[in-house]
Amino acid sequence: MSKVLVVEDSPPQREMISELLAKTGFEVTVATDGVEAMEQLQQSTPDVVVLDIVMPRMNGYEVCRQIKADPRTQSIPVVICTSKSEEFDRYWGMKQGADAYITKPFDPKELVGTIKQLLRG
Repeated sequence: MSKVLVVEDSPPQREMISELLAKTGFEVTVATDGVEAMEQLQQSTPDVVVLDIVMPRMNGYEVCRQIKADPRTQSIPVVICTSKSEEFDRYWGMKQGADAYITKPFDPKELVGTIKQLLRG
């Protein structure tokens, strides 16, 4: 079973994404912000990270940069899942090292399909 770390500060969004992924057969862990996500990544390595951008303490861009800069975590696929839908936001997210960029509201099949595709490599 593939492990997904969901990093999302909004409780309803976090719950919705977590439930969707759990129902699809993923083992889900959650972090409420970027600092908590980085702490969790020190303890266990997920197979993929689903990451919001706008969060307190450390934003998703910074989390993505840190994941991709660390040799122990750089191969973990990062899916940015955010309400920031401007072309510049997408460009900047991919520039930080994200493997995929999905805007909210999203089609559940798109998120699940993107994660499965990244896990297949």
